[in-house]
Amino acid sequence: MNTSSLALAGAALLGTLATASATDLTGNTANTDECCNVIELRQYVTYPGKRDALISLFEKHFIATQEETGIRVLGQFRDVNDPYHYTWLRGFRNMEARKQALTDFYSGKTWQAYRNEANATLYDNDDVLLLRPATHGSGFMPGSRTRPAPGSSAPRKGFVVATVYHFAQEVQPDFISKFNEQLMPMFERHGAHIMGRFVTEKSRNTFERLPVRENVNVFVWFAAYADRAAYENYLQGLSGDAQWSDQVFADLYKSLQRWPEILMLEPAARSLLP
Repeated sequence: MNTSSLALAGAALLGTLATASATDLTGNTANTDECCNVIELRQYVTYPGKRDALISLFEKHFIATQEETGIRVLGQFRDVNDPYHYTWLRGFRNMEARKQALTDFYSGKTWQAYRNEANATLYDNDDVLLLRPATHGSGFMPGSRTRPAPGSSAPRKGFVVATVYHFAQEVQPDFISKFNEQLMPMFERHGAHIMGRFVTEKSRNTFERLPVRENVNVFVWFAAYADRAAYENYLQGLSGDAQWSDQVFADLYKSLQRWPEILMLEPAARSLLP
């Protein structure tokens, strides 16, 4: 593999990162109030031809009814590289609030009325990462973002890339510091707009009806771009960065347990993020 190809591969490996800005890519003014201390990153596999049916059902019936219980429904996405893959995010104040909110929602009338219809679209819904902000202030800050109204079908602006780094041991503070101090300035120069950085939440899953991936140690971040072309421009710019291609890519790769998961996501019509 030549140097240019290696650099491009390295850019794809790293995915997305940048510093938070006062205004996001869709013109929303950010708020300094961090959203949630606990996040679920939920990746579903739908049966062929059923993803849009699930999204329609979800956006019509499962957003307001979850938020009534205290859940923050943050984003719903189509994976652009997998027509069967549906990814969504929800947040909670803490683990105890999560237990109560999930109990209330899944015992509520709306879920009971539509669960069979939803479950009929799903081949697998057990791929769930339980996360917390990596450092104070690194969680999602939805600020003044406004969710499109029920029934909205207009395409949602923006493009999101989530990168999941796997480690053999629990993510250490020195890695987070290195990430913030060495890597972040490089990535933001090339156009990524970070929305959140997270690590595995190690608390016991207190809502056992819904399994989560246990015995994993991950560092996850989400970055927004104006569109896919802007993301490709980011990768191209990063690949031409001598610091990245000469040493930083190799050092990062060697620290990982395995190749990362990179999710390229198109927001659904009523997604709050990006």
